[in-house]
Amino acid sequence: MTAQETLEALRSAVVVPVIRTTDTRLAEAAVDWLGDAGFRVFEVTMTIPDATGLIARLAQRTGLLIGAGTVFDAEQARACIAAGAEFVVSPAVVPEVAAACRVSDTACLLGAMTPTEVHAALGAGSNAVKIFPAGSVGGPAHLKALRAVFPDVALCPTGGVDAGNLADYLAAGAAFVGVGGKLVDTAALAAGDRPTILEAARRVLAAAGLTR
Repeated sequence: MTAQETLEALRSAVVVPVIRTTDTRLAEAAVDWLGDAGFRVFEVTMTIPDATGLIARLAQRTGLLIGAGTVFDAEQARACIAAGAEFVVSPAVVPEVAAACRVSDTACLLGAMTPTEVHAALGAGSNAVKIFPAGSVGGPAHLKALRAVFPDVALCPTGGVDAGNLADYLAAGAAFVGVGGKLVDTAALAAGDRPTILEAARRVLAAAGLTR
């Protein structure tokens, strides 16, 4: 898949669950249960132990689009791409991550908060820009302001996005959103509480207009 094709798939998905757990067992449970709810795109963060191994396993599953998150250097980016990641996300402007993605035409999302940082991310070669942490810097209003000066840029707010404000982010101009702790409840995962995860998924899908 080319970077542009992946970007279009992310736009179509609308919501990207951000998987950040303390171990791979919980991460795989999150993917399984959210998959049952209808999600097909997942961002696996590098804070999970053996994240690249997890990406490799998930990338073998038919119908899933797997990306790597919290990537801070080119070595990590290359390892994730080799494992099967179709998109690479960093919470900061890290030009070497974008450069590593460009070699294999893998979609890259560098993180930014201000107009200066969005401009820097684009200059580094980011295909879309992750607005992080979205919730603590003005939420949808901040995104709308950024969208006014970057009307042609795919912006993905992450951090504080939930079922209650997701529609507002989309109305403000988000191309798609990342949802982490409000969807991937680590306490529920650890307790084996599948119904809680499925209910959170249902609310997020409904807010995104994706109910089946």
